[in-house]
Amino acid sequence: MRISEEQFKKFLKDSGIISAADIERAEKQAKIKKIDLGEFMVSEGKLSENDFRRLQAYVVGIPFVSLKNEKIDFEILSLIPEPIARNHNIVAYRKRGGELEVAMLDTNDLSAIDFVKKKVGLRVLPRLTDVESIKNTLQQYTRTLKAEYDDIIKREAEALKKEANNSDESEESLKKAAVDLPVVRIVDALISHAIALDASDIHIEPEEKDLLIRYRIDGILRDAMTLPKEAATGVSARIKVLSGLKLDEKRLPQDGRFKIEREGESVSFRVSTLPTYFGEKTVMRLLRESSSGFTLEGLSFHGEDLERLHQALSQSTGMILATGPTGSGKTTTLYTMLDILNTPDVNISTIEDPVEYQMKRINQTQVKPDIGLSFASGLRSLVRQDPDIIMVGEIRDSETVTLAVNAALTGHLVLSTLHTNSAAGAIPRLIDMGAEPFLLVSTLNVIIAQRLVRKLSSTKEKYLPTKAELSALGEKVDLERVLKFLKAEKIVSPVATWGEIPFYRAAKGKGEDDGYSSRIGIHEVMNVSPAIKELIIKNSTSDEIEAQAKKEGMMTMLEDGIFKIASGITSIEEVMGAVNQ
Repeated sequence: MRISEEQFKKFLKDSGIISAADIERAEKQAKIKKIDLGEFMVSEGKLSENDFRRLQAYVVGIPFVSLKNEKIDFEILSLIPEPIARNHNIVAYRKRGGELEVAMLDTNDLSAIDFVKKKVGLRVLPRLTDVESIKNTLQQYTRTLKAEYDDIIKREAEALKKEANNSDESEESLKKAAVDLPVVRIVDALISHAIALDASDIHIEPEEKDLLIRYRIDGILRDAMTLPKEAATGVSARIKVLSGLKLDEKRLPQDGRFKIEREGESVSFRVSTLPTYFGEKTVMRLLRESSSGFTLEGLSFHGEDLERLHQALSQSTGMILATGPTGSGKTTTLYTMLDILNTPDVNISTIEDPVEYQMKRINQTQVKPDIGLSFASGLRSLVRQDPDIIMVGEIRDSETVTLAVNAALTGHLVLSTLHTNSAAGAIPRLIDMGAEPFLLVSTLNVIIAQRLVRKLSSTKEKYLPTKAELSALGEKVDLERVLKFLKAEKIVSPVATWGEIPFYRAAKGKGEDDGYSSRIGIHEVMNVSPAIKELIIKNSTSDEIEAQAKKEGMMTMLEDGIFKIASGITSIEEVMGAVNQ
């Protein structure tokens, strides 16, 4: 929320909170640093962040509410889904007739307000609040959800224990177990709980005496609950029925899929079962099928990287590659680019394993190696379907890379992924797989490398890194180069030095709040320029190619990570952990 400098200065003088001389001095310093007066006073400790919010609320006439010790009715709290509440720092706390009062850190976040209006069908009244209030209220989501689903699951698990009086595991018996009411309720509650917590995976793991349930949230696997061992057979059978797997096959791994609708959202589950010593382990990957609405900016691309990507997407031929390890967000990046390219005048076809998101007006094909439909054979057929744009889920072998390069040479824009650690490392990898260097220079447009890091929540703590910390960081990355990027994008003042740029870290909360919420990418985007093409022809190493890309302005992943630390988005621990993968 922004208020005019004059309004703010006048109120400070009238209130007597800060002396006129201090206000004048602060105003001069704020102008030098090119930041707002209020921001400067908070950074200098003249005002606390919460006092500043109260002053803002008073000046613009928006009510201020404190929810630090408030217990909010879960029926009202849950009107706003937890992921929206966390990402936009907005919580519902009171409902009166046709009006819903919401507390926010930024009452100018109109997209969040509009979302809530459409979802609840009520008049939304924004109120300003402080960081502690948001933190306290967000914790109530986890506590209340866990209590609600734990009660359901434990109650039904107890019912199962009483029913478990025989060890018959014939197909007929398993079919009966899969539709048993307690089992149905347990699996339904597990799924609902995982969706509410925005989990990406559900792990159901048999142990000697228990059945362990774990959720992966923001890339971290966390224990969710423990069920009695008696629940294992029924839960496994229920999930197999939903995903069309063989009920009586427990010796071999199986893969399946099913889809559900929850609150207007379509969620697809990719299911994998694996025999273990104590029984079958089941893992379900949750895939939200609404992939539209992502933007490259929303995926945290910025500055020159963003320009390079938009330039590559404007080409009608060539290749765009996204690289990184499994789980680094490559597929989401490709889908976002497909969403941008998906206009009525182009034909887009994909070959994927698996089809993770379903997209309108795009012809998506799932590979099926057991019947001979591989990436290579599928790609060979796709080029005969008159496509303008082709997406290959992954380049895994020499045949696929040869076909992808030929498709890019013959008038198609090809998007794909590759498992390499850096953007420059993709080129030697492609050559090792059989791609000819002279063909690569004719087809490669841009190569992206990326990792995922967790975003700090609104409760983050600000601190100034010590000289020793900066010195240690300087051994791994050119800090002066990063400072130039920060100044070019106006993240810091033109005269800023590293000693005065604050870093941020997670403020540990109570219970399961670890100070992080959702994830973003750190990237490097390498434009395949004429100079880099010359290096490819000469069979140069990835280090030589990267050095040239840096000369041309490429920000490496580590540099982008430091950039995002200085921007207050993530922490040094997250970035160093990600780049060392």
